[in-house]
Amino acid sequence: MRRVADLHPGQAKTDARDAYIIAETARTMPHTLRGITVAEEQIAELSMLCGFDDDLAAQLTQVRNRLRGLLTQIHPALERVLGPRLAHPAVVDLLGRYPTPAGLKRAGRGHVRARLKKLAPRMAARLTDEIFRALAEQTTIVTGTHAAEHIIGRLAAQLQQLTQQRSDVEAEILLVVDAHPLTEVLTSMPGVGVRTAARILTEVVGKDFKSAAHLASYAGIAPVTRQSGTSIRGESPSRRGNKVLKRVLFLSAFASIKGDPVSRAYYDRKRAEGKRHNQAIIALARRRSDVLFAMLRDGTFYESRPTQLATAA
Repeated sequence: MRRVADLHPGQAKTDARDAYIIAETARTMPHTLRGITVAEEQIAELSMLCGFDDDLAAQLTQVRNRLRGLLTQIHPALERVLGPRLAHPAVVDLLGRYPTPAGLKRAGRGHVRARLKKLAPRMAARLTDEIFRALAEQTTIVTGTHAAEHIIGRLAAQLQQLTQQRSDVEAEILLVVDAHPLTEVLTSMPGVGVRTAARILTEVVGKDFKSAAHLASYAGIAPVTRQSGTSIRGESPSRRGNKVLKRVLFLSAFASIKGDPVSRAYYDRKRAEGKRHNQAIIALARRRSDVLFAMLRDGTFYESRPTQLATAA
């Protein structure tokens, strides 16, 4: 650095001048520059948090399915009303307080509506009417209902605990993700939220992808070409690849068709070509992976270009 400093005018020896000389020299020697990567500890922490979040999500699904199974056994009509809404905290809170059809009847419309109104003020009246219409459809008490009362109450409590734990983990993931320099780049793409960005970071950052096709192949969303002489030739969906990244890109593409006109137009065009829903989503995920590769490579934000996409094949 001192030899290079002799080529610059002046004889002063200051930190500011040394920093300028080093930066100016590096600018003229781009082949010597190295990319700045996030410390492995940060990615490892994010990977552990995401893994725990996946475990909690699986447990939530298991408990909800078990709860729906019990409701189906003792009161199918009530399950049709409450089962699809078990992800809503108001429904879980209601089942924790009144776990059986008999308990809901004894409480009456007023208490049930008041209980729902605490966490679901907009749908409290409508849901109350649906609950009591379902209760009126069945007049017999199924054997085992008394035992199910204790189980349903415990399952509802488990749902509340798991939901709270997942919210806490999401907050921790958000802190780690926000500290990453690529977070704003990733979340600028429609369909990419905190959990999606976290999974992309853990599965992509630190790996060397030569091209967008390499990234798509790694994720398992690129079609596989099969050829044998001139008699067998074709392409089929890949059965390999990174399952976690494939799922993230698929769900991200699925979410984007609801809020991004460009993605929706591409999806509709693939559907018009005769592709099934999943095939069209995979094709959209493949196209978005090209955009994602360019964004990560250049550090640029997502730009919607409907004109180019509309004319793309």
